[in-house]
Amino acid sequence: MGTPKQISSLQNPLIKQIVLLQEKSRERRKQGLFILEGQRELSLAIKAGYDVKSLLYDPEIISHEEVVNITKDSQKPPEFIEVSEAVYQKMTYRGSTEGVVAIVRSKKHDLKDIALKQGKVLILVAEAPEKPGNIGALLRTADAANLDAVLIANPKGDLYNPNIIRSSVGCLFTNSIGVGTTAEILEFLKDRKINIYCAALSSVSENYTQTDFTESSAIVVGTEAIGLSQEWLDASTKNIIIPMEGEIDSMNVSVSAAILIFEAKRQRSA
Repeated sequence: MGTPKQISSLQNPLIKQIVLLQEKSRERRKQGLFILEGQRELSLAIKAGYDVKSLLYDPEIISHEEVVNITKDSQKPPEFIEVSEAVYQKMTYRGSTEGVVAIVRSKKHDLKDIALKQGKVLILVAEAPEKPGNIGALLRTADAANLDAVLIANPKGDLYNPNIIRSSVGCLFTNSIGVGTTAEILEFLKDRKINIYCAALSSVSENYTQTDFTESSAIVVGTEAIGLSQEWLDASTKNIIIPMEGEIDSMNVSVSAAILIFEAKRQRSA
């Protein structure tokens, strides 16, 4: 297996690069790299075909043999680097972690690379999501429902924000994700004859339980603050609503999406 490199200085250029990639979206986009923490997340990224460039680990937490085993299915072996406890703490973003930090090459997530299965697909579309926690929760729901794709329209940030990776518990790597403008995603859906069901508060919205999701369907959700843009509402096959019986008129976007997605799943299994 060879002897890994070792880093014990907090001033090492690679450690500075890692901290920069953790903190700056601009640097992640510029370098085409992101930082990944955790054994489960690393395993899922490798399974999804991500290119792991370097793997840094704290030998007090995980052995060299163990990190080699975790990466045995990588397309090509990463560079292994053993770091001191102080360096490891400097690099890590999460409060609790499992001894590994990886520098990974990001993917493009172009719509043209989304390969849908034959038959009746079920897709989640999120327009302009802002909060990393909500995006992570949407990705977890999509994974739980085994959706055919998640499409993000007009994103406000980059998918490789550490908070998205953390809150998605690795589901960033288990879903087929496409990113584009609203116009591009509408064209993608219409070209494939996928029905568009927009979650919207309006007088013409239909109760979601009365909506037929058994054909190819895209469930579209917007932000909690402003909802969906008019462009989506105008293009919608049907606008749908979750009836609210309390004092407020909306729920967390990830909760709403889960309700709609699993109603569609229920109908398809009935």
